[in-house]
Amino acid sequence: MPLANTGELVSRAAEARSAVAAFNIITLEHVEAVIAGAESAGAPVVLQVSENAVKFRYGRLLPLARAAVAAAERADIPVALHLDHVQSDDLLRQAPDAGFSSVMYDAARLSYAENLAATRAAADWAHAQGLWIEAELGQVGGKDGRPPLDAHAPGARTDPDQARDFVAGTEVDALAVAVGSVHAMTTRTAALDHGLLGRLSAALTVPLVLHGSSGVPDDGLVAAVGGGIAKVNVGTALNAAMTSAIRAFLAAHPEAVDSRKYLSVGREAMAQEVARLIGVLGREPGARPCRQTGPSPA
Repeated sequence: MPLANTGELVSRAAEARSAVAAFNIITLEHVEAVIAGAESAGAPVVLQVSENAVKFRYGRLLPLARAAVAAAERADIPVALHLDHVQSDDLLRQAPDAGFSSVMYDAARLSYAENLAATRAAADWAHAQGLWIEAELGQVGGKDGRPPLDAHAPGARTDPDQARDFVAGTEVDALAVAVGSVHAMTTRTAALDHGLLGRLSAALTVPLVLHGSSGVPDDGLVAAVGGGIAKVNVGTALNAAMTSAIRAFLAAHPEAVDSRKYLSVGREAMAQEVARLIGVLGREPGARPCRQTGPSPA
């Protein structure tokens, strides 16, 4: 089917008090696994390409983006393409022609005033191109060894009043909020501040986004969706599932040299984790946990 629009998926989720899952992709195996898992769950999904993933791919956006578009158009469920954590204005301007319907503009490394000005300029440009745009206040922890002054570092929180002013000043379509999650966690021990999330949800009229979701336990994710999160970003959980499965396969088959053998195992592990996490996000608070079908997210 044709590419879905991220903004439409998130808006529908927000109206239904549910959340759409957004998974970061790095390889073609990630693309195929996310779509297969979402098809298994019967749910729409967002494929996210981060600026760091583009750097990994020799700084070229189009090869991975073109592969994602081709796979999405052959999917049985709605699939949208999102450019994540963009700091480069040059990369931002490549988004429309590469098939992206949305971007997350990351000026969080800047002061509040500079962040607001840069994000407003990016939002004006994005809206003129028909792009939906997400932003955040402060930085999200765990990226590139940045100091713990960011929005998702332990103890850091988004102020509802400042968030309201920031959204009004930038006119962004969604805001990633700091309520206790941290990027790149390999344990699921993040404790979200659900009281703050409730205040943010009451203060803002745009959909809220949770970054660093791999470190949040299942019950925390369920409560976050119930508290107003409409888009849940996941990255490390897929990498952990893939790596664990490949390590186990190579330990059991030390003679293996055909990369298809172990990559297929890693791809299947990621697909199972995608389906499991989508099931978690669809749970009602207090419902029994879904059965574990793959490696636990990290």
